[in-house]
Amino acid sequence: MWSCMGYNETDSSSEHRLCQDFGLVLSVFSLFYLMVCFPIGLCYNTLLVVVNLSNKMSMTMPDVYFVNMAIAGLVLNLVAPVELLGPSFTRWPVWEYNNEIYITLLILFNISSLVIMYSTTLLSLDYYIERALPRTYMSSVYNTKHVCGFIWGGAVLTSFSSLLFYVCNHVSTKIIECSKMQNKEAADAIMMFIGYVVPAVAVLYAFVLILRIRKESTPLDQDSSRLDPSIHSLLLASVCMQFVLWTPYYMTLLVHTIAGAPGSYGSNNKQRLTIYFFLRCLSELLAFSSSFAMPLMYRQMNKNFSHKLQRLLKRLNCRDTSCPHEHSSVQQVAT
Repeated sequence: MWSCMGYNETDSSSEHRLCQDFGLVLSVFSLFYLMVCFPIGLCYNTLLVVVNLSNKMSMTMPDVYFVNMAIAGLVLNLVAPVELLGPSFTRWPVWEYNNEIYITLLILFNISSLVIMYSTTLLSLDYYIERALPRTYMSSVYNTKHVCGFIWGGAVLTSFSSLLFYVCNHVSTKIIECSKMQNKEAADAIMMFIGYVVPAVAVLYAFVLILRIRKESTPLDQDSSRLDPSIHSLLLASVCMQFVLWTPYYMTLLVHTIAGAPGSYGSNNKQRLTIYFFLRCLSELLAFSSSFAMPLMYRQMNKNFSHKLQRLLKRLNCRDTSCPHEHSSVQQVAT
């Protein structure tokens, strides 16, 4: 929780002023995100999902992964207002929530982070397969849809293991089973390894393979079944953006895993405690920003998105007014 309760209200020390300044900065950033980034991210994530699902026949393998990330972004959009307007992020909280709500928000946040990171990772690997073997069905849209289902299932199961540590860290020590598992550092270590280390290694491996393929020009490069070359720029930008925005959050998990709970620093280290919580909240705010940045980037860099959106708008208009091509087809049938 973001507060300066460790200091006296009449305390005029530099540590107390630093705590108040950090709280003010964090409050301003949170309000800016909620007023600007949140509505734009919510609209564009919804638009990305609706436009692609309404044009299923023209969806490609990258589109399926970006839809998957957009759905995870919508989950983050649901978590963001509750979290950012709570006591952890602002000096003037709109509401306060109990441990049960905190754990629920944490579960949704962890599931979304795993889905985003693994969708980005598998997009890189499938892009390599598509470049190397364009005529195979290993990276087809049909298979990718099933893979995305497994991503959500795996994210839920992975979050369950760390969930046990989080739950036991917030319940009474009278429960014998939980008294042995009150270790939040273990939960953070699980999320750090599975949610960041494994995807980072896989993405680096995929990029090495992709660069090797791009250096070896073959007659298959002219194959019409290959993906649009602009997808390479979109892939590179999306991977870099996701890792830039999520790396600070996972680094705070690493610090917490190695250094232990901040409360163990001692009462003489209030300044370190304040700085840690500020960086932790700021890193979470950057992670929330991924749900805003990704759909905007997809909208700008995907050449087919505008055409899909136009087709969707035409179909919606045809529901209200009869379309000219429908009129002509009816007349031809009548004659």
